[in-house]
Amino acid sequence: MKQLLIIVLLLATLFSCKIDKNNEDTVYASRTISTVDVDVILQDSTLSIRAIDFNDEYLFYGSSNHIGKRALNKELKFDLNELKLSAGKRHFKNILNYEDKPLAFRAIQNVNGNLLAVSVGSPARLYKLNRKSNNPVLVYEENHPKAFYDSMEFWNDDEGIAIGDPTDDCMSVIITRDGGNTWTKLSCDDLPKGKEGEAAFAASDSNIAIVGDHTWVATGGKASRVMYSPDKGKTWDVYDTPIVQGLETTGMYSIDFYDENNGFAIGGDYTKAADSSANKIRTQDGGKTWGLVAQNQSPGYRSCVQYVPNSNAEALVAVGFKGVDYSSDAGESWTHLSDEGFYTIRFLNDSVAYAAGNKRISKLTFRE
Repeated sequence: MKQLLIIVLLLATLFSCKIDKNNEDTVYASRTISTVDVDVILQDSTLSIRAIDFNDEYLFYGSSNHIGKRALNKELKFDLNELKLSAGKRHFKNILNYEDKPLAFRAIQNVNGNLLAVSVGSPARLYKLNRKSNNPVLVYEENHPKAFYDSMEFWNDDEGIAIGDPTDDCMSVIITRDGGNTWTKLSCDDLPKGKEGEAAFAASDSNIAIVGDHTWVATGGKASRVMYSPDKGKTWDVYDTPIVQGLETTGMYSIDFYDENNGFAIGGDYTKAADSSANKIRTQDGGKTWGLVAQNQSPGYRSCVQYVPNSNAEALVAVGFKGVDYSSDAGESWTHLSDEGFYTIRFLNDSVAYAAGNKRISKLTFRE
């Protein structure tokens, strides 16, 4: 009887575990999200926020007129003058000007507590804000009149990539190998040749997906393809997609990969937000081939899509200015959870995410 009880307990433990999404030995518990709670944690009527990241201490963001970070936990403070104890969340704002105008930031990355942020438009200016400093340092500048950077991601604490619109006959790609202190722009000789009207959208800082050393970059516009590197940006291929394209406003706006094989991209045409005819695509072979899913089914245009952690590449959440949507079957069908509009979203775990948009950043809690 004792041996039987031990076996039962072991089996129960095995079939109820949930660990990292990339562990192939994980047994996943099926769940269906039916509601989302939205709690505003930062509100400012002057902001448009399209880039967020976080660690255990801070939520980092890039906005239409500054970069900032807000403490996630309250800090106790004692005022010696008034002998008063108070608790609040620290909030830091850095307004960075060029020719007396504040720069706008749509691509950021938290790297071990340091904030990297690149501005949109020309000149492109990339800053690094060290975790123990309040003074951002300019680490890269590009003065080409066509310079416009859209997204940034890091493979590890030292190596990272940012991508932008073409200044020549290929997408702009800059890479760092020293934690963001210096950046090098790749030659078009080392990148796939671009197509006419092919660029990228600075809509949600999610044009780049990374799994291990593998990297996928979503382009958009008159041509919308996936650039792929298996070796942290050293070599590149490019793959066609069936997503809607042909106009400057069409194509992929966001891409995410769950593992080396399973990926999803979403977009459409933001000027025709209800059109869902060919705005969602999926791959199961690492991005080499893509197929349309949920054709003529909501949601229409969305600016960001993310896999839900610990979901075996089955659960996805997409956000846009028309609301929040959820899929439990790898994008085959979708449930509209909220009309609350957001531009971008990042998951903390399989139930909680942070989302940002027009005038605010919110905490989203997903419930069954």
